[in-house]
Order: sequence, then C-alpha cells, then structure tokens
Amino acid sequence: MSGYSAKQVLDQLSRPGEHPVLRGDLALVGLPGLIYTPSVGLGLPAVAFGHGWLQPVNRYRALLRHLASWGFVAAAPGTQRGPLMSSRLMAGNLRTALDVCTGVRLGDGGISVDASRLALAGHSMGGGAAVLAAADDPRVRAVVTLAASETRPSALDAARRVTVPGLHLAGGEDRIAPPVGHAEAIAEAWQGPVQLRSLPKTSHLGFAEGRHWSELLLDGKGERAAQKLARALVTAFLLRTLKGEKQWDALLDGDVKGAVLTFRRGPLDRLPTR
Repeated sequence: MSGYSAKQVLDQLSRPGEHPVLRGDLALVGLPGLIYTPSVGLGLPAVAFGHGWLQPVNRYRALLRHLASWGFVAAAPGTQRGPLMSSRLMAGNLRTALDVCTGVRLGDGGISVDASRLALAGHSMGGGAAVLAAADDPRVRAVVTLAASETRPSALDAARRVTVPGLHLAGGEDRIAPPVGHAEAIAEAWQGPVQLRSLPKTSHLGFAEGRHWSELLLDGKGERAAQKLARALVTAFLLRTLKGEKQWDALLDGDVKGAVLTFRRGPLDRLPTR
C-alpha cells in the first residue's frame, strides 16, 4: 500500500484481513470473556480490550474479529459488568488477559504470542482502565482508547506515566465523557508519542456494536460509520506500533474525513519499528 492515499488505506483496513479467524472463550482458563485469533500463526502480536460501563463484550465482537483477521490475538475480559464497575480491577483483568495470551497455548498449538508485542485498548471506562494498566505494565507497547472516560484511580494521572505510543479516538457528540475533560486531557498528559482524533458526529456509545438496554441510561447508540473508522485507525496504529509496518502511515499522518487529528505529539518516525 506504499504511496496510497489515506482514503485508499482506510478502505483497505476497514475490510477484513487475510487471516481466517477462530473464536474462543476466556472462561476456559478462568477469566470470563472472549478471545479471537488468526487460525494459525507463531509470534503474533496481541491486544487486550476493556469494555465500557454496563457494556457486554459482545458489543465489540466485530472489532475483535477484525483485528484477528489482520493477524492479532484479541482478548476481551467479560468482568466488571455491574453499575459499580471498578476500573482498577478491570485494569488487573486486562493484564491477566495478556498473561493468558502469552502463557496459555492457543488453538491446537499452532498459535503463539510474542510477549514483546502487546497492546491494551478499551472503550469508555474500559479505555481508562487500559491507561491504568499500561502505566503499571512494562510489557505494553501501545495503547488505544475509544471515548475514554476518566476513572478512579485517575487515568489522567496514569497517562503521565505512559511512555509508549497512544491513539485516542473521541466522539464530538459524547455527552457522557466529553473529550475536553476525558480523552483530550488524557492525550495532553501522555508522555509517549500520541494522537487524539475527534469523530465530530459520534456519541459515547457510537463505538459499541448493535443495540443494548444501557442505551436507555447512556447517551447515543452504536454507529456504523464510527465503527468503520475505528476499525481502520486502530488496525493501522497497531500494525505500525506492534509490527513496524509503515505502509499504512498515510492514514495516521493527518486528518481523515470523519476523524480529525486534533492533537499530536511526536512524529510517526519516532514510533518503534522492527
């Protein structure tokens, strides 16, 4: 894809990759949740994903499956589902999910994870929990958040201790976690290379798939346009930071229609390569 435009890269990365995908249940190793993997592959990168407040992990299946189709092991703990969700405990669950990815034989033995290529991601409070986990886990090489929410303990404070690359996608119509006090503040506190992108028409729940009763309590609903942009941007960022693939940089270099680059620190050539 070298020399292609951002739009062409967006179209490519919003489609499934070349890998057939397997789905598994984290409960088999003692942690409720889902795991998606390519059907085969040794030394794969892995990402653990934290769900939003009151959101079931099923609302992120398409994103997890998409990442697996592009060669990632993607695990999502199904813990902390109640209204008193603990971001601290979710951060611990995300680290445990990475332990599972690196320490448990996956599939029929034809799948393994490279412990030097791990990332964390999450939506809403799960995004805040991903920041908390990254601040205390030296294995993590990249972090992605979708409509990140400030947490207790503070994700904003934790961001000041994160030195790995970060990508933060914020909804311009998010009235639950408005970017100015949440994703924007986290991005500005970030110590590593960082991008903040605003999706102007996206609500807090825009990144969650399908419908759910929590929409009666929270603002917004799942939005396919936001999910398509998130799939492409998250995939490009993780391919760049975990695998050193530069051919997707056109999508990460500047504004994308529907995903405006509103804050950036550190050029892409500072991101790690193989």
